[in-house]
Amino acid sequence: MSAVERPLYERDPDAYAAHIAEGNATLPRKLVSADVLLLDQRGQILLVEPNYKPGWDLPGGNVKANEPPDVGAQRELREELGLDLPTSHLHLLCVDWVSPHSKWDDWLKFIFGGIELTETQLSSLHISDNELTAFEFCPPTQAQQRVSPALWKRVDAALHARQTGQVAYLHDGRTAH
Repeated sequence: MSAVERPLYERDPDAYAAHIAEGNATLPRKLVSADVLLLDQRGQILLVEPNYKPGWDLPGGNVKANEPPDVGAQRELREELGLDLPTSHLHLLCVDWVSPHSKWDDWLKFIFGGIELTETQLSSLHISDNELTAFEFCPPTQAQQRVSPALWKRVDAALHARQTGQVAYLHDGRTAH
């Protein structure tokens, strides 16, 4: 009867760590963005106008490496509009897996938020980032005209999630399940 060989993580922790690092290096990397849906007391949607691409957008942006998406959304709000919301106010509303397109790899796009800003928060908003030229609150019908069709699918799903309490999971803007 032969003894059962102990697993690598017990026999040689350094070799096991190297094995994990090698495997990790071959795993795919996903692009991740985190936008925030914010409303005023009339239910209008906060949009921002970036100067580096056409059209209007939600506040937010790309998440940094090893940064949780909600923390990235919080950081982007602070950087873009001087608004410091705790992550507890940034409820997950929508996740959209966007397939590779143009020169981009696949992407996970999160939308957090759904809260109505207070008068104090509204009056404190200001452009604090050189990537933006303007911000404006718009009724949903006007917001739909200003943002890309792909973004509107996510915004519409996020608005629905805000009402139902069910997080929307999309593939290329369409309900995944």
